[in-house]
Amino acid sequence: MNKRQKGRAGEDLAATFLEQRGYQIIERNYRFDRGEIDLIAMDGKELVFIEVKTRHTEAYGSPEESITPFKEAQLKKVAEGYLMQHQKEEQVCRFDVVAITFENGKPQIRVLQNVIL
Repeated sequence: MNKRQKGRAGEDLAATFLEQRGYQIIERNYRFDRGEIDLIAMDGKELVFIEVKTRHTEAYGSPEESITPFKEAQLKKVAEGYLMQHQKEEQVCRFDVVAITFENGKPQIRVLQNVIL
């Protein structure tokens, strides 16, 4: 399985996990300029921009630790593009991270809400 396939599998796991918790997935792999947001969903009345990070080992840190200040800035830029493009500038929104790690081959999924300001 290559990096893109692993990323897609992680996004599929995250989408299913979030839908089971009441999120409504409205976009996948939304691209704007040179950036991408993995998932965009509604959680109640909030629009949620979701970055999915999957790791098969935490040897190099937890999944969420891989979100650098540069990545945060890029996510904000893409989110602003989405809001403009869809005329939702007044929409209440937040950024969540879905961190997926594997223990004995089984996915462990954590949702960190409102992590990027």
